[in-house]
Amino acid sequence: MVDVASAGEPYDGGAVGALRRIAFLLERAREDTYKVKAFRAAAATVLALGDGLAAHVDAGTLTKMPGIGASTASVIAEAAQGRLPERLARLEREHGGPVTEGGVTLRAALRGDLHSHSDWSDGGSPIEEMAFTAIELGHDYLVLTDHSPRLTVAHGLSAERLARQLDVVDAVNTHLGGAFTLLKGIEVDILDNGDLDQTDEMLARLDLRVASVHSKLKMEQAAMTRRMIGAITNPRMNVLGHCTGRLVTGNRGTRGQSQFDAKAVFEACAEHDVAVEINSRPERRDPPTKLLELARDIGCLFSIDSDAHAPGQLDFLPYGCERAEAAGIEADRVVNTWPRDRLLAWAAGGSS
Repeated sequence: MVDVASAGEPYDGGAVGALRRIAFLLERAREDTYKVKAFRAAAATVLALGDGLAAHVDAGTLTKMPGIGASTASVIAEAAQGRLPERLARLEREHGGPVTEGGVTLRAALRGDLHSHSDWSDGGSPIEEMAFTAIELGHDYLVLTDHSPRLTVAHGLSAERLARQLDVVDAVNTHLGGAFTLLKGIEVDILDNGDLDQTDEMLARLDLRVASVHSKLKMEQAAMTRRMIGAITNPRMNVLGHCTGRLVTGNRGTRGQSQFDAKAVFEACAEHDVAVEINSRPERRDPPTKLLELARDIGCLFSIDSDAHAPGQLDFLPYGCERAEAAGIEADRVVNTWPRDRLLAWAAGGSS
């Protein structure tokens, strides 16, 4: 990370590094997607230019290149000349520090993130960019969990598309060489009757499965309870995602929480070794504090996840860690503090 914040100071991160860092900080701050895309598109163009970048900087012709406008050209020129770009310096001052004051110890214990999305469903970046950013954040692993078929608004993956994605994950891991692992996963919809929205054959090919309710969130309490417990008892399910579905802030507006028998649901999670997700998105804060404490007291395992839809959002994890520490949840009850092999054995149905 850049640890200086004065424009024009020496900078050795290069133009691509500066553009990626700006995009990361904009995503971390939940800025408009179109701003982020401009910097990521410019980074792709600069990467393709290779040694030809210097000639365009010297000639002042950067804006003639595809994906580079006046704002990104300024960043590229400053970085290419070894100076900290003004835009990056300002964003480092505004958004470069810790996102929370608490949760530091638990965040340091996390080895990975079990809930993330790429541009294969409703994420904004390619799989490789999500993996590279996870590495930069110090993760040992990241589970790719794009949506399942029923969530058409999020371009959910059919069995055929998911199978193709698994080949891409294999290719990414081959390229990375083993120091970090991109794990095969899904955020699978919990259907109205409690079934999971993907074939059992495909679910069996995955390393880990997050299951969430995305539809009919106002379902009557008893029916919602049956629906959730039906999914929890499925041996393929590993993590109960954002259990109430609530939204407490953000540009999507607010949404009340689903009603269900939380005691019954969390007891089922404890019985079937399903982790309750502590969703770190600031607009979710799910589960609410009282339910988080109930799950703690019942003896549930937890997963602290970013639910990232962009690389910068992978850095949302401290929000969830702060809440978990405040609730007194021990690190070993958080499954993504575990080494990869222990996590995989648990997800495959082994003992926690």
